[in-house]
Amino acid sequence: MGGTGMLNNSTMICALLMAQSVEQMVKDMHQAKAEGAQLVEIRLDYIKNFQPHQDIQIILKNKPLPVIIVYRPKWEGGQYEGDENSRLEALCLAREMGADYIDFELKVASDLTREQKMKNDNATKVIVSHNIDGMTPKDEELSNLAASIRATGADIIKVVVNIADITEIAKIFHLLSHCQVPIIAYSVGERGLISQLLCPKFGGFLAYGSIVGHSLPGMPSLYSLRHTYKLDYLNSETKVFGLVSKPVGHSKGPLLHNPTLRHENFNGVYVPMFVDNLEEFFSIYSSPDFAGFSVGFPYKEAVVEYCHEVHPLAESIGAVNTIVRRPCDGKLIGYNTDCEAAITAIEDALKGTPLSGKLFVLVGAGGAGRALAFGAKSRGSRIVIFDIDFERAKSLACAVSGEARVFEEVVNFQPEKGAILANATPLGMHPNTDQRIPVAESTLGDYELVFDAVYTPRKTKLLKDAEAAGAIIVGGVEMFLRQAIGQFNLFTGHEAPTELMREIIMANF
Repeated sequence: MGGTGMLNNSTMICALLMAQSVEQMVKDMHQAKAEGAQLVEIRLDYIKNFQPHQDIQIILKNKPLPVIIVYRPKWEGGQYEGDENSRLEALCLAREMGADYIDFELKVASDLTREQKMKNDNATKVIVSHNIDGMTPKDEELSNLAASIRATGADIIKVVVNIADITEIAKIFHLLSHCQVPIIAYSVGERGLISQLLCPKFGGFLAYGSIVGHSLPGMPSLYSLRHTYKLDYLNSETKVFGLVSKPVGHSKGPLLHNPTLRHENFNGVYVPMFVDNLEEFFSIYSSPDFAGFSVGFPYKEAVVEYCHEVHPLAESIGAVNTIVRRPCDGKLIGYNTDCEAAITAIEDALKGTPLSGKLFVLVGAGGAGRALAFGAKSRGSRIVIFDIDFERAKSLACAVSGEARVFEEVVNFQPEKGAILANATPLGMHPNTDQRIPVAESTLGDYELVFDAVYTPRKTKLLKDAEAAGAIIVGGVEMFLRQAIGQFNLFTGHEAPTELMREIIMANF
């Protein structure tokens, strides 16, 4: 793959600022610069008791970066509800005072833009924007909209959508990559996150980020844009790898995979993908650009049917956590790197004590649970499975010659001394860190080792209680690391730098 050692795109990183006072706005501008922003968008409609002449002058006099001045009315999703002429006069005043960019809505733009361009002797650029409510239009309709905006005389086109499904973002990418003038296009909300993260790949004019202390749904932090994803190094050739999950906010995958890709000089980026419908997702994101996927909760079993081929281990487990798009024919090949990752983590913690013949108590029969069960079976353990879906527990127990129990019995279950306990449910995952599987605290000391697949936080309530009872504990971070090493090998065809990846894990998890 192409190297990543030089800057590859002209996309700028912009901080969206919505302070309620001009004094705070000035502070936020300086904070944005310190956090890596290249320009800032000032939302005048958020400033309380806004005084146009005075406040705009203060902002422009104290700006440490180029500014985009926006004064968004209620009818276009903003906060301003006053006189329309006063609003437009404030924007024109910002141009006269030397704002770098001013933003007009398409509805009012045509005459204003021409007027401003005739007066424009101070290099102020005009952005003409449009906010789309409801379903994202088809590619042709979006192209026509962009043409309408361009016809106003805009220097820069801006289109904002509010998607209901991640597949709609493909239309944004199409618009970005085919537009002949500078364009800003993205979606708000958690499902729209990749419209910011992949903006440079498809040629967007800028990507938005938030400053510390002012996070917004679907908007990455400036820090993550600069340090985790390093948007400066993305280009049209960058391969996209993503976590397919619902939700995705808990994922630490980008913190691990992105610096590893850069270390190996591999032109790729790893992003979280909030997916609602697997069939539609794989149908829409079918280009070679989307080269591979991690698969998270709750899709590890369901995703198997969308793979063109499945590795024998993953097929026997009935769960896939890694998908690679085969370059020669574009087919999706499914793998399972969870199984060996979890079992070897447990074995290494036991320091030579074999799993053969041990009682292996598994709570959770989903994708991660299936990987653990088949791993335990391969080592000769005797397996007991608890799950809130008893039929699912029975199905897995049958596949691994184990025993299924109803979930409610786990609280009274008395293990034999030296048994292994493994949690493969999401119980205890951030933000619900006070939860754990309802194993009786009095029995935790009977287990030689307790494993928890949850890795946020690193030490869950289950692990804390087990450690206090004297058991060896193994957290999900170790499983996460090992399965990620396997994924990296499959994604890139390179041998993963395991020591580097371990160092990253220890520093960030």
